Amino acid sequence: MYYYFSFRVFSPLPIRLWYLSLLILLLICFQSCQKHDSSKNTESAEHIRIGVFQSLSGAEASFGQDAMKGIRMAAEQINQSGGVLGHPIELVIRDNQSKAGETSSLVKELISRDHVVALIGEVASGRTLEAAPIAQRYGIPLVANSASNDKVTKTGNFIFRVSYRDSQQGAALAQYAHSIGKKQAALLVDISKDNSTTIAKSFKQRFIDLGGEIVAEQSYNAGDKDFLAQLTSIQNSGADCLLLPGSYTDSAPIMKQAQSLGLKTLILGGDSWDSADLVRVAGDAAEGAIFTNTFSSEDPQPAVQAFVAKYEKKYGTKPMALAATGYDALMLIADAIQRAGNTTSRTIRDALAETDNYQGVSGTIKFDENRDPSKAMVLLRIQQGQFRFLNKETPTEFKK
Repeated sequence: MYYYFSFRVFSPLPIRLWYLSLLILLLICFQSCQKHDSSKNTESAEHIRIGVFQSLSGAEASFGQDAMKGIRMAAEQINQSGGVLGHPIELVIRDNQSKAGETSSLVKELISRDHVVALIGEVASGRTLEAAPIAQRYGIPLVANSASNDKVTKTGNFIFRVSYRDSQQGAALAQYAHSIGKKQAALLVDISKDNSTTIAKSFKQRFIDLGGEIVAEQSYNAGDKDFLAQLTSIQNSGADCLLLPGSYTDSAPIMKQAQSLGLKTLILGGDSWDSADLVRVAGDAAEGAIFTNTFSSEDPQPAVQAFVAKYEKKYGTKPMALAATGYDALMLIADAIQRAGNTTSRTIRDALAETDNYQGVSGTIKFDENRDPSKAMVLLRIQQGQFRFLNKETPTEFKK
């Protein structure tokens, strides 16, 4: 009996201890896992992550850096005011090095690994078009800060933009030319670039609708050096204005060659002229030329001047247009989150779509049914080597 009692009472005791030890170990592991998950959730709750992809190095680094100055300034202003819904904004920034093909992987990383609730980018339409289908597929709102290609927002209902479309630039330039009495226009178009051909197409349509006549149409490819044949044809056409919708790198030498021929006519261009190098290369041949832009630091609107003063205090220089649209992009997202009441990407998208009369520094913004901003664009005149504010033009809607 003694041995039987020993077997029944004392022998199972180590087994109970073994089970008890296992149970304690499992509880410790469970609590550890809970603590890890809670830490992640707390971090997510404390910071609202916004993904930003820009060209911060490479050939177009200066453009991306200008945009980032505006975006960072907006983030600081938001956080100093208590954040959004009581939580600070955290910028998760990626550099695509100004390279085609880099943006896709960066955007996937921002969405899948960094769990951003919205995206901002880019200064170039081509790289924005790499990102847009990915943002649309994952259902993450993307606000394009400076992509003017008409195709960008056609990607889907999660894609918005702060800048105007290329087609709107052409229409605005045509309206301005008509308003100052121009009747006969010539076009010299870079046929290798979508933005150039789109601006030219919309200018032509709007100018004709207003009663004007296109008396010469000439073309070239980006990087061409000799434009004398095209300019001679334009000179012989009797045109009283000339549209150069290409970039500043080509428009500057075209202006110089036009001057050498004695061609004296009003020259008009798009926002791809927005570089000090235009005047540096063209010199006084650029004098009096007019181009569209999203912003001017000389715009007398109080909101613009308040932004300019803060920007100058922070960076010691006046803001470029890219800084203004970058600033507006983040402020629009923050405003949408505040109105949505949460950080669910779908509700942020819906709140963005409902944006109405938002007082941005690049204009008063209301998104249309295509998520493009309905706002006036700035016209700048080149005077004594400076880009001077001329006025604002609201283009009549152009059929896309």
